[in-house]
Amino acid sequence: MKSFSLSIFAGCLMAAGTAHADDASFLNSFQGSFAGKGIVKVTTDAPTVNVSCTFSSDATSTSLSLDGKCRGLVVVTRAISADLKSSGAKYTGVYVGSRTGPAQLNGSRSGDAINLGISWAKEVNGDRKARLTVEKNGEDGMRLTVTDVDPKTGKTVVTSRIDLRRT
Repeated sequence: MKSFSLSIFAGCLMAAGTAHADDASFLNSFQGSFAGKGIVKVTTDAPTVNVSCTFSSDATSTSLSLDGKCRGLVVVTRAISADLKSSGAKYTGVYVGSRTGPAQLNGSRSGDAINLGISWAKEVNGDRKARLTVEKNGEDGMRLTVTDVDPKTGKTVVTSRIDLRRT
């Protein structure tokens, strides 16, 4: 469930690249309530689970806070939150919702995405590292994607992808 939660959050927070003069308007564009669906894998070799999610987002010119819930398999619900702050070209933050404890987020923006490295509190899929991308998807959408490396094959696997639309 740790990966499940982070994966869902991860879909909500993408960023990589360099700082942009329009970071304030970019972050503010995430303000509001969002709902959507996606897929989650608890581990890189687990079957995918379909999920439905709702998020409220509070954004300022230098921060983005996401607070949400995702439900899968009808009975499994997980509260998820993330807080990001920007300082120049850098984005840092914390993800809460994983069973391993709070995870650290570090990255940067590239175009319409924030690409973040995830540092889990404990090992997940053989190590403590994964990637989260929070991407603006059109005027009223965002996509949260979490990827991790399968320890058996060495290949990158999408462990969660959540597509959200403003409600």
